[in-house]
Amino acid sequence: PLVQTVGRRKAAVARVRLRPGTGQITINSRTVENFFPSAAHRVVLSEPLRVTQTAEVYDVDCTVDGGGITGQAGAVRLGIARALIALDPEMRPPLKRAGLLTRDPRVKER
Repeated sequence: PLVQTVGRRKAAVARVRLRPGTGQITINSRTVENFFPSAAHRVVLSEPLRVTQTAEVYDVDCTVDGGGITGQAGAVRLGIARALIALDPEMRPPLKRAGLLTRDPRVKER
């Protein structure tokens, strides 16, 4: 089953599609290593998969728009966490405990 969710952080918006697969992550039709050269950003966005031990179970396909690199990584992380819950509501408590379901409300002040 394909699940679509949206994650946001600062000015970044990530549309995340999660489907059963082998653990491949694609962002804007590029590999995750190509899109996020920094290992820190890759760790941030794969956190929900690590917390729920589903890194090798689902393929992640995202479209990210707006914001900077860090905001985009945070948006993808929230989108993945929401998609995991849509697939399996049992995953909510560990994700909630890890603080991965809270949308970071900080935005640029006018």
